[in-house]
Amino acid sequence: MLNFEYQNPTKVLFGKGQIAKISHEIPSDARILIVYGGGSVIANGTMDMVRKALAGRKITEFGGIEPNPDYATLMQAVAIVKEERINYLLAVGGGSVIDGTKFISAASCWELGDPWEILNNQGKGIRNVIPFGCVLTLPATGSEMNHHAVISRKNRQISLPSASGSQGYSGAMSMQSSIESEKLAFSSHKVFPQFAVLDPVVTFTLPKVQIANGIADSFCHVMEQYLTYPVNAHLQDRFAESILLTLLEDGIKSYQQPEDYDSRANLMWCATMALNGLIGAGVPQDWSTHAIGHELTALFGLDHAQTLAIVLPATMIVRKQEKKEKLLQYADRIWGIRGDNADEVIQQAIDKTIAFFGSIGLGSKLSAYNIGPEHFPEIAAKLLKHGMTGIGENGSVTLKTCEEILHTAL
Repeated sequence: MLNFEYQNPTKVLFGKGQIAKISHEIPSDARILIVYGGGSVIANGTMDMVRKALAGRKITEFGGIEPNPDYATLMQAVAIVKEERINYLLAVGGGSVIDGTKFISAASCWELGDPWEILNNQGKGIRNVIPFGCVLTLPATGSEMNHHAVISRKNRQISLPSASGSQGYSGAMSMQSSIESEKLAFSSHKVFPQFAVLDPVVTFTLPKVQIANGIADSFCHVMEQYLTYPVNAHLQDRFAESILLTLLEDGIKSYQQPEDYDSRANLMWCATMALNGLIGAGVPQDWSTHAIGHELTALFGLDHAQTLAIVLPATMIVRKQEKKEKLLQYADRIWGIRGDNADEVIQQAIDKTIAFFGSIGLGSKLSAYNIGPEHFPEIAAKLLKHGMTGIGENGSVTLKTCEEILHTAL
């Protein structure tokens, strides 16, 4: 097992009716900005529960955080924070809203120039933040219990290297210049939520496509930390495998039976545990699937989970020799597949993985989204610009490897 340091300061309030307790978690004299996305949290009654819990408090609201939260929208919220002298944030929504709130938290206190530098520097330089908590409404990203966030910036001119009682607000090699979207991640221990409310009941009304995305996202988060190479971290492996097996059982059941409380509760906890740092402690991590997936989202607008369902199986095929030992372990412990021919066992496990994604309505081919090889140079240029030229657990995933993965995903 590798050396590691692990600390997670987020307090979790899990289960029915826990939203009512948020008043005990926020200072009584706080000036609060509630941050949310579209109208679903209003339509399903979640916002009413939040407002009731915070009755009598100084509250401002900011809605309109997009899936893949946009920098321009978030900067509108930053302006409100400063104008209203906000000193506590409350995210009510899924991973995008929580990611956006993390950025608002840091950008509101940023004193080193353009807050986009938070993203360019991957979170380095963050010194002060506005404290915040969250009420999770969509199990997927694990953002409710970690210190990571992913932010987009649309319609920005960039140079790409060539490569072969509330006050309401709404936010609605050679170089080539291009007007495009960027999607970048940052991390900082300063942006752990102080608390996270996880009430499975508020997820009952979610569209099936969002639940499918959450299942796939959680599954791939585990795989990025599990499917690398053995380091004798037996407990972390079995933690990871337990999450994968629960997603296969309760994730699919939750997808099929949206108001089954127990399966939805297990899915919600799986999504949180998949990326709160526990299963990644002391083990090598990959994240090349996510790196490629982020560029597909930025360029073509695919949902994050859609990109992962495409890239992960192709990565397993292209890198099967590097990942052979863990692929065989995955085949055995997750799918019960054993045999003398290692290549056949691995291929069967990959086929099972593709079928799993298909069972929740997610394709595993670029062609399903009309993305062909003519787009690969553009994808490679974006990866090059963002320094993704030697990624993966061994730093062995070069631009050439990425192109091979994309060709395999056709």
